[in-house]
Amino acid sequence: MRDRFGAVLTASLSVLFFEAAIGLIAGYVWGQTQEAPSLPYNAMGLLVMLIAAPFVAAAGAALGALVTVCVIMPLLAAAGWLGRTVSGREAWWWIPAATAAAVAPPVLAVTASGTGPLTWLGAWLTVTTVLAAPALVARRLLLPDRPPLSGGSMFGWIALYGTLAAVTAFALAGIALYAGIGYEPPQLNREQIAGTYADGKGGTLTLAPDGRATANRVDTFAYDDSVDPFEPQVRACTGDGIWTYDPAEGPYAQQVDVTIDGCAVGMDTWSVYGSLEHPKLYVYIGDPDSWDLYTLRHD
Repeated sequence: MRDRFGAVLTASLSVLFFEAAIGLIAGYVWGQTQEAPSLPYNAMGLLVMLIAAPFVAAAGAALGALVTVCVIMPLLAAAGWLGRTVSGREAWWWIPAATAAAVAPPVLAVTASGTGPLTWLGAWLTVTTVLAAPALVARRLLLPDRPPLSGGSMFGWIALYGTLAAVTAFALAGIALYAGIGYEPPQLNREQIAGTYADGKGGTLTLAPDGRATANRVDTFAYDDSVDPFEPQVRACTGDGIWTYDPAEGPYAQQVDVTIDGCAVGMDTWSVYGSLEHPKLYVYIGDPDSWDLYTLRHD
């Protein structure tokens, strides 16, 4: 019994590991499709990730073991009982059926607020698949009418097919991103940049087609190295001036230069993102590696 428990635990953990790897790839691709400004390379963040990797792996293994013991194994038992009770024999399809029925209420409870039926359906199918896959693999170790298979042998097969699946997912992600599925700021021209932008707090910046600029309580950020080079002093800028647009060498490099009388500090170069219909201007606040932005949205 202990050997079977260890074999099922090993098989389930292995499948969950490769599911997590494929999920990370899918999550990265999804993130690349979302509207976002160009964020700087964060060397400190990379260092923290490298240091934290062993601890994250250990926490992931512990979580996987907990999911296996508290979810996967009970699903195996429930699917077996349902098969014997309803049809007189066990069948593999009882596992996804039992999993789908078990996860439907909690998924509905989590996604019910502020989401539509498609969101719930997608989350339900995803959770069902994630939990049913390790249960189906572990089920092979419990079949009495099949040649016995050790946990080590099962781990080898999972490692082989899991690696192939992860490599395939990585390749497909690369192809999709190379094909242009990722987000890219709109390449605008001077006429498209012109308009009124708001910060959502009462501040507005109006860029007239003739090159005039009018600011009304737009935040500016001044830095004093003697105090804190990364903690800005925020001042509201109101006044008139001029603006120019530099298309530069591509969407991420285009800039809008704004000069307002009386706001010489902090009101200068803005970067662009958003969409063609609703462009946005932004500047970094403090240390660029902190990814804090001050954003103006086109009305």
